[in-house]
Amino acid sequence: MDIQQQIKNLRDELREHNYSYYVLDKPTISDFEFDVKLKQLQELEAKHPEFYDANSPSLRVGGEITKNFETVVHEYRMYSLDNSYSKEDLLDWETRIKKMIDGKVQYTCELKYDGASISLTYEQGNLIKAVTRGDGTQGDNVTANVKTIKSVPLQLKGDYPEKFDIRGEIVLPFEGFNKMNEERIEIGEEPYRNPRNTASGSLKLQDSAEVAKRPLECLLYSIIGSNIQIKTQFESLEKARQMGFKVPTAAKLVDSIDEVLEFIEYWDVHRHDLPYETDGVVIKVNDLQQQEELGYTAKAPRWAMAYKFKAEQVSTRLNEITYQVGRTGAITPVANLAPVELAGTTVKRASLHNADQIEKLDIRVGDEVFVEKGGEIIPKIIAVDLSKRPLNSQPTKYITECPECNTPLVRTEGEAQHYCPNYNGCNPQIIGRIQHFISRKAMDIEGLGGETVGLLVNEALINNYSDLYELTKEQVIPLERMAEKSAENLVNGIEASKQIPFERVLYALGIRYVGETVAKKLARHYKSVDALANATIIDLVTVDEIGIRIAESVVEFFNSDKNQNIIQRLKGFGVQLEISAEKLANQTNKLQGQIFVVSGVFETVSRDELKKLIEDNGGKVSSSISSKTNFVVAGDNMGPSKKTKAESLNVSIISEFDFLQLIK
Repeated sequence: MDIQQQIKNLRDELREHNYSYYVLDKPTISDFEFDVKLKQLQELEAKHPEFYDANSPSLRVGGEITKNFETVVHEYRMYSLDNSYSKEDLLDWETRIKKMIDGKVQYTCELKYDGASISLTYEQGNLIKAVTRGDGTQGDNVTANVKTIKSVPLQLKGDYPEKFDIRGEIVLPFEGFNKMNEERIEIGEEPYRNPRNTASGSLKLQDSAEVAKRPLECLLYSIIGSNIQIKTQFESLEKARQMGFKVPTAAKLVDSIDEVLEFIEYWDVHRHDLPYETDGVVIKVNDLQQQEELGYTAKAPRWAMAYKFKAEQVSTRLNEITYQVGRTGAITPVANLAPVELAGTTVKRASLHNADQIEKLDIRVGDEVFVEKGGEIIPKIIAVDLSKRPLNSQPTKYITECPECNTPLVRTEGEAQHYCPNYNGCNPQIIGRIQHFISRKAMDIEGLGGETVGLLVNEALINNYSDLYELTKEQVIPLERMAEKSAENLVNGIEASKQIPFERVLYALGIRYVGETVAKKLARHYKSVDALANATIIDLVTVDEIGIRIAESVVEFFNSDKNQNIIQRLKGFGVQLEISAEKLANQTNKLQGQIFVVSGVFETVSRDELKKLIEDNGGKVSSSISSKTNFVVAGDNMGPSKKTKAESLNVSIISEFDFLQLIK
């Protein structure tokens, strides 16, 4: 077989596997097998650039840098939708339609996914352009970034029009969004506010390799073009599926507004079970010929209506704005509210995020504010009731100095947050770093809690986490609520932490942007803190999933004489700052590409030890079961819902003994 044919066959095979995995959610090969084939294709393409293909599966990883996004005029305008909020609105809409259309009218009901609108253009079955909505007439060309989204087909399947546009939403599933936020919180960063804004912001990142790391998906709902040979909206959804697009299956064809309302009522309850953020239902006249007859107003199609779900919302008084200092020095303004019930919980506080948000909403102390809990976990202030604003109200002046150490705050160009630069002298930063160091996922020091850390710092007994290892029982006993036995436990807990393995110590150091997962990758790659400390930015970015921002932060951390001194002290105390020879000998790639879920209680090893064994042998541990899961390791008292889900997805359920045999 000649090289060109070999490359073509690999591309076709990888496209098919990609479609099965990301669109159908039914993987046909393991991640490891996929990666082997992808690497083989990349090597062949590198040796034979004459066979370059802009839509090759090898380009999914990104890497293209876009400094300025080109403005592109939409061939077919992207209209907004009129909104409705009641049955009466929908009945009025139906009446207007019936006046303009003779004969039977059917409606297609689709869920309204809350993401970033996108228009994809295909010619001869190949993706040639991806453009944001913009103002509806023109948008930004974000093709390089959209090509990294695995559920967007670069080359279509089956029968397709010669040229057409297809519209949809780029969304960020809750699971991926929550994981991204967990990682940001771990590294001391403010969490993203909601999936929609995060998805939208992802499309305008300059480095497409960064976009590729985000678990974005693209849900399609509308084919547009001339001579597309489709007669109805419902048929167009099925046609899009056949061509390889990810099209939600919730859509339903109905004959009346009463059936539309039944669809709305059902999904107003069950939308909370969906993996994506939804904010309503879109109802469209099904027949495309009837759509054409109905036409458009200046802003929206007459043949479609968006019914918006009501977000849970209350009003309450803003009593005070306070400011918190995080362990990285980031300042977060907090709204302290008169307690109010919202979505089943009592809300007393809400994050105001940053100075820009306060200025945008003109939020002031004493205001009556509207608090909403929509698809987000953290309540947010969405508006101010200006009719109730006190006459003596004064605009909020954002603080200019650290509320803890009075150091003038700084704000880096391009960043939303203010920071206190007093890294080594600001108590909340010092306390926060030590609290992070002793936390369960880091050094897990028994007998030492967050409050005690605060006491130790305020009593000047410690000033950084290396000072912990010089504490004596006699120094600790005088502290508030500290008896002889608890002081002894604390000192013993600190001593025991010297056995914590290197990757957890690295995470414990609190390097900005280095969360638990990144720490493991860096530890496994560099093996010791000395090797990592000597790495350059160029060295670091060659490590799997290590971007420029992480690399710069690592280098900055080790360039600090103070940090180097602390690390030398930790070494002297016997803290594990390299992977042991024994552990290196025990690491294998036996489980490469395999995804495991661990559930239940185990006899031979603990849950954490089991997870560690999986990772030491090259496997991945997931918290939830999906069709991508290879094995569920089940112990006693495994949750029945997990068992049912694993069985329904045909995921192998193995025992603790089976697993240990697997890695023997």
